[in-house]
Amino acid sequence: MQGGGEMRVMHGDVFEKVGVNFSHVYGDFTEEFADKIPGASQAQPGFWASGVSLVAHMRSPLVPAVHMNVRRIATTKSWFGGGADLTPYFPFEEDTQSFHNHLKGACDSYRDDAYAEYKAWCDKYFFLPHRNEPRGVGGIFFDNLDGGNEEADFEFVQKVGDAFLTAYSEIVTRRKGLSWTPEQREHQLIRRGRYVEFNLLYDRGTLFGIKTNGNTDAILMSMPPEVKWP
Repeated sequence: MQGGGEMRVMHGDVFEKVGVNFSHVYGDFTEEFADKIPGASQAQPGFWASGVSLVAHMRSPLVPAVHMNVRRIATTKSWFGGGADLTPYFPFEEDTQSFHNHLKGACDSYRDDAYAEYKAWCDKYFFLPHRNEPRGVGGIFFDNLDGGNEEADFEFVQKVGDAFLTAYSEIVTRRKGLSWTPEQREHQLIRRGRYVEFNLLYDRGTLFGIKTNGNTDAILMSMPPEVKWP
């Protein structure tokens, strides 16, 4: 693999750990992995990929963790993918609803039925089969996005990023000043274990990074800084 990217990690009183990755890579897939990627094969294993990924783990157990990713991948085919999802440890219905409403606005500008489709896809994707439970309260997820109009697809991906920034900023502003207890912190640390389990067992981005010999520290940037299992 050639190319590279940048990784930035921030720690503080509100953001216990927030990481942002930018990647721009290209090369050839391994024979094993090429057969699993649209447009790639053992005969034509070449790829190009670029993306931005953000994961935030908050110090307060009352402020939800969040994930956002947008990406472009090209083999003999090319497409966009991405989405955003919210993982509260003490859910507030106001936060869940506003997060989804902002993402729905981005989807509605793209296609009337896009939100329903991408929400359902998110609910199915961010699910832990071995625990029979969702990772959080969802959001949207989409992949292999090639609607026949590359400019329209790219505009939608940008709107998803803008909607995410607005939605999550509002939630952090509402919740960051609330007081919390040691018991709530303990619950947060245990529930973070679900986040780790999903990312290591099922996450496509983690698998893609590992299979393309990416920067391991950047690939595992999504891991929370402190976690417990009961």
